[in-house]
Amino acid sequence: MNTSIVKKLRALQKLTLSLTCGALLSLPLVAETAWRLDTVASDLDFAWSLAFMPDGRFLVTERTGQLVILNADGSESKRQAAALPDMFVAAQGGLLDVLLAADFDSSGRLFLSYSCGNLNANSTCLASAQLVNDELTAIRPIFRAQPERRGAAHYGGRMVQLPDETLVLTLGDGFDYREQAQNKAHHLGKTVRLTVDGAVPADNPFVNQAGIAGEVFTLGHRNVQGIVYDPQTGQLFSHEHGPKGGDELNLLLAGQNYGWPVATYGVDYTGARVSPYQRFVGMQDPLYVWTPSIAPAGMTLYQGALFPEWQGNIFVSALAVKALHRLQLTAGKVTAEQVLLADLATRLRDVRTGPDGAIYLLTDGAKGQLLRLLPN
Repeated sequence: MNTSIVKKLRALQKLTLSLTCGALLSLPLVAETAWRLDTVASDLDFAWSLAFMPDGRFLVTERTGQLVILNADGSESKRQAAALPDMFVAAQGGLLDVLLAADFDSSGRLFLSYSCGNLNANSTCLASAQLVNDELTAIRPIFRAQPERRGAAHYGGRMVQLPDETLVLTLGDGFDYREQAQNKAHHLGKTVRLTVDGAVPADNPFVNQAGIAGEVFTLGHRNVQGIVYDPQTGQLFSHEHGPKGGDELNLLLAGQNYGWPVATYGVDYTGARVSPYQRFVGMQDPLYVWTPSIAPAGMTLYQGALFPEWQGNIFVSALAVKALHRLQLTAGKVTAEQVLLADLATRLRDVRTGPDGAIYLLTDGAKGQLLRLLPN
C-alpha cells in the first residue's frame, strides 16, 4: 500500500462536518420494506458472535465458552469447548467475538476474543487459532489488555480486520474504572490496533511515544461492542454503550479521543451527572446518540444484493430495547432511522450481513436463536 490505513483514517477527519445526534433531532420516517424472518437454529446458549464459513456453514460463539459449527440448514455440526488459556466466564465475560482471518480459506486461521483471569484480576484477551477438520487447534494468546481489574463488566471484545490485515479490537473501561479511559498509558476504554501476531504496527498513532501504550488506536470509550469497516469509503464505525442514555455511534479516526467520561450525553444510573459536558474541545462528537439507551450490541454495514434499498445502511442490534435499528447515512450524517423486529420482544446480541445478502441475527439468552431476515 502506498498510503497506510492509519493515514487514510486520519485524513477522513478533515471531511467530517458538524455531526448530528439522534437525541436532539426528529428524523424523517423511512419507507417500509417487505421482509420475512426465518429461524435457522435454536437452543444456543447465550450466543455472542457469528461468522460465515466458506462452505456455507455458520460459526457461533457462546459466551459460556462453546464454539458451535452449524450446517447451512441450521443443524448442529460440531460443538466444542474453546480451550482458551485462562478464560473467565462470569456476568458479561466469557467467550466473545470470532473473526475469520482474511486468508482463512487457505490457512484456517481465526481470532477469538474473550475475558481472561479471575474475579479479582481479569481483562480482555485475544487469541489466534486454526480450525482444522472442525477442531480448534494451534491456540495462541496474542494480546492481553492492561491493567487487570476487578468485577465482570465492560470488556468490549469486537474485532475487525482492515485491508492492511491489521486487527482493531474494541475494549471497555471496566465499569468501575471509567476515568482510566482518558489514560493513554494503558488499554482501558480504548480501541487497539495490532498485527495478526499481536505486535504494535509501526504506523500506530502513538507508537514510540513516551508514557503511551503503543497499541492504542483511539481512546475515551465506555464499552465498545460494535465495529465495522466500509471498504468503499475507508471509514471505520463503532458504537458503544452509554450509561443511562448516551449510547453512541462514532466514526473512528486514528489517535482521536471520544470523550468518555469527560463528555457524554448520558447520566449515571443514580441520575447523577457523569460530566457537565456533552461536548469538549479536542474530543470527537458522536455521529449519533440514543437517549434513552438502546444498549447496542452487534453492528453490520449492509452491502448485500437482496435489499438494494438498504445499501450502505448500518444495522445495530439492541439488547435493552429488544429491536434492530436501521440507520441511513448521507454525506457522513445519520439522516433516517427505522426500528425493526420490536415485536419479537427479545434481546438481539449480534447482526451480520451474510454472503447471500440476507441479514442474520443472534438472540441473547439460554435458548438463543439464529435468525435470518429475507425479502418477502
